[in-house]
Amino acid sequence: MKPIVEKLPLSQNTSFVARTYRTPHFEVPWHQHIEYELILFLEGEGTAFIGNYIGEFRTDDVFFLGSNLPHTFQKAHKDLVTAAVVVQFTDDFWGPGFMQLPESKSILKLFTVAMQGLNVQGAARQQLKSLLIELEHLQGFARIIRLCECLQLIATTHEYETVSTQEVKTFHAKNKDRIDRIFQFTIDNFQEPIALNDVASTAGMSVPAFCSYFKKCTKKTYVDFLNEVRIGHACKLLIDTQKTVLEISYESGFNTLANFNKQFLKLKQLTPSGFRKNFRIQEQSSYSTDEYRTLNQ
Repeated sequence: MKPIVEKLPLSQNTSFVARTYRTPHFEVPWHQHIEYELILFLEGEGTAFIGNYIGEFRTDDVFFLGSNLPHTFQKAHKDLVTAAVVVQFTDDFWGPGFMQLPESKSILKLFTVAMQGLNVQGAARQQLKSLLIELEHLQGFARIIRLCECLQLIATTHEYETVSTQEVKTFHAKNKDRIDRIFQFTIDNFQEPIALNDVASTAGMSVPAFCSYFKKCTKKTYVDFLNEVRIGHACKLLIDTQKTVLEISYESGFNTLANFNKQFLKLKQLTPSGFRKNFRIQEQSSYSTDEYRTLNQ
């Protein structure tokens, strides 16, 4: 299945999109668009699929995605409310030549790096949160100034992690359609048994050809990719539910508890039980810190 080519509508008074999308309008399938995207999560949590990256997203996370980088954000469970401020803009919305100005050099470099997808970290993330929330409600030239401030903040602080190793621009149309079908098939079916024959058939290839193709495109084996998707889902269940580790292993697509524990330890350097315990300790520590700050205000 080829990713949906999405384009958010502009009003007659705006040159780029900046608005909040909340369940059910937040939910979108595997998709792509020519616009660059800044996204701030206001509510909810789940799994981020960006290029060939699979990881978690939580409230207050900020991602910056390059043009035509395929992505989707799947919430942890169907009843969870999810919301995000979404900013989308083309690299020429401010007019031809703007990005070629000497003053735009750092932003142009940022756009290149964003082709890998950026997960903004540290103090920059907190600063972006307030800037993006305000951006949605600004009007006139103030909108453009605020967007420039957001981009400048990311470009100068370098407080971000690149997430995808998939080189989107190097794909020909035929190869791009194929890898997109593989990703969507995996997202749709990871909780069920997936044989290499099944996914190779989706790609229209023999198993040996498929394995070689996938490794070349994503820098990882398909089995490793599938395990990452499954472990990402398992992490959400460990955090958000009281289900046993055994129940979570099966619900995440693993056929044995032993294999689940092995793959979880390999990716997270913790056992599933250790991951759950560690999260609860961090959560309690966070609550204690917040209470301390409140008492001392």
